[in-house]
Amino acid sequence: MQNILVPTDFSPEAHNAFEVAMQLAHRTHGQITLLHVVDSSAGSGMVTTGGVSSGASLHGVFMVELLQRTKHRMRQLIAEMARIAPEVTVHDQVATGNVDEAILEVIREQHMDLVVIGAHIHAPAFLHLFEMDSHAERLVRLAPCPVLTVKLPAPHFEVRSIVFASDFSQEADRAVKSLRQVCAAFPEATLHLLDVVTRAEDYSNAIDRIHAFADRHHILNYEPDVVNAPQVSIGVPRYAEQSHADLVVMLSHGRTGLWHFLHGGSTAESVAVQAKAPVLTFHPETY
Repeated sequence: MQNILVPTDFSPEAHNAFEVAMQLAHRTHGQITLLHVVDSSAGSGMVTTGGVSSGASLHGVFMVELLQRTKHRMRQLIAEMARIAPEVTVHDQVATGNVDEAILEVIREQHMDLVVIGAHIHAPAFLHLFEMDSHAERLVRLAPCPVLTVKLPAPHFEVRSIVFASDFSQEADRAVKSLRQVCAAFPEATLHLLDVVTRAEDYSNAIDRIHAFADRHHILNYEPDVVNAPQVSIGVPRYAEQSHADLVVMLSHGRTGLWHFLHGGSTAESVAVQAKAPVLTFHPETY
């Protein structure tokens, strides 16, 4: 997590992400690129949280004023960083174009290790079937690097409880390298291995899968947890809140296995914006 990208629209949610990124960069001796995208397709400023900002024409005097305001806001954030974490290097960047495409281009061209993005807390998926995806959800799906979604303020981002949510099939084995890296970054944290079942009679088998996973990878210090919920995307946020988890870790877009956990390829995206705790997602094929 040396090269961290923080997209910002200067909203409170984006500032929450910036706070967490600052603390991660301090912990990992990394650097931050602060990115604002002026959405030329919509004629508006970037909105990381799925909302719509006031109209912004890309023509004439207004565009000049818009860029001046953007640079001023960037300088304010960099000054804040200098006060709080002077040892962390921050680069600022302004781009124009489609927001998601611009972010993905920066990720690829600058070889980002992590994206930290703010998001609103969404209702469960069945309550917002007709809402458009947020930028955070699309980045979880499309970004080639891990994505950390942050919803709430975290001026003191202390991770003492990590929840790795999976069904612990063979595909989950492909998460071990990244899971170890996360645990190494927070050695004081307790690791919870969580499976969500939709039938109470599946509890015993789920516990067996968790222990088998831990045995395969010589994971010694962990807490096995299984919860019953109608959907995985409901069970994970519920468990994370009840257990006061500081960080949820999930695979995104499993292509084989994880059949109930990533059904339809949307569970990780849903949890990323439903759980109150920060959620770290990554693609197994990346590793």
